[in-house]
Amino acid sequence: MNQDFKMVAKTLFGLEEVLENELKQLGARDTKIGVRNVSFFGDSGFMYKANLNLRTAIKILKPIKRFQVQNEDDLYYHVKKMNWSRYLDLDKTFAINATVKSPYFNHSQYIALKSKDAIADYFMAKKGRRPDVDIKNPDLRIDIHIYNNNCTVSLDSSGDSLHKRGYKVVSSEAPISEVLAAGMIKLSGWNGDTNLIDPMCGSGTILTEAAMIAGNIPPQLHRESFAFMKWDDYDAELYKLIFNSSLKKIKEFSVKIMGYDRSPAALEMSRLNMENADLDEFITLEHQNFFRSQKPVGPTTLLFNPPYGERLAVDIEAFYGKIGDSLKKNYVGCEAWFITGNTEALKYVGLRTSKRIKLYNGSLESRLVKYELYDGSKKKGKM
Repeated sequence: MNQDFKMVAKTLFGLEEVLENELKQLGARDTKIGVRNVSFFGDSGFMYKANLNLRTAIKILKPIKRFQVQNEDDLYYHVKKMNWSRYLDLDKTFAINATVKSPYFNHSQYIALKSKDAIADYFMAKKGRRPDVDIKNPDLRIDIHIYNNNCTVSLDSSGDSLHKRGYKVVSSEAPISEVLAAGMIKLSGWNGDTNLIDPMCGSGTILTEAAMIAGNIPPQLHRESFAFMKWDDYDAELYKLIFNSSLKKIKEFSVKIMGYDRSPAALEMSRLNMENADLDEFITLEHQNFFRSQKPVGPTTLLFNPPYGERLAVDIEAFYGKIGDSLKKNYVGCEAWFITGNTEALKYVGLRTSKRIKLYNGSLESRLVKYELYDGSKKKGKM
């Protein structure tokens, strides 16, 4: 009998509740929200399903040991004491990722190195030789997380970050993470029941994630492999069954998903990425300046990631003023959401936000803001 065990899904700050809802919808048990993570229980099959279907997860970890540490010697002792023969053979390779937030430790790379030495010495004592380290393509990925003096050792079931869906072949200068894009869509409440426009679409990440949400398409459909596929207990037949079951849940949708950009190069990037995701027939791209655009027929949501002077230089006051003017004049009756890392820029929009959600775009603290564009909206002045 395949028994349930505890797992931890890592995510971006501000997306914890979204991820918990995703997990519950998939069938996870005993979910618990942490900071940038959600813990839950499920069996191996659910671990496969979670990796394949979660849109706002970055990693799915399987904790195997917890202990307290005060220094590097404590860490070495506890890691070496573990029964690594359960997880790793001499003829297989491994790699370690470490994250540290503790007054007792300063460098995550040193923690990874100390843990690597402990595992190597375990095998040297038991078998007389050490397994090799392979940073790029190991057979086993190990995660060491230290918070204060609590250390958790986990197996990384995902491998490469789950934001790497496998469909993106080209990127714009200021791309948005696929996980963040999916999280923004989920936070907006859009689920394929209204038209959606990204009026500054860049390389098309928001549009592609929206089409996958509307069609209930597994976000990792184009991913070639996960780390768990190299585990000794990997059940290829079970994964195939789960994969095919997820494919059967894909559905048709009729709402319009549209992307505008005034850059032909950006539209070409979007087109290439959408073709690679097999979604180009479901998304309309137009060479158009948002500031001269008009809303389409029917209920419409706008969702976008405008430049905010960090990587793409713009005149913040003029640019955000134009965003506000365009929303007021051309998109009455719509909902508009966008993310910005420049909160000062919001005062130039000239509209009152109905929601502000704290997120991070990379390392930059940002706000996802919502505007409800009622008929007769007036400029409210400084926010």
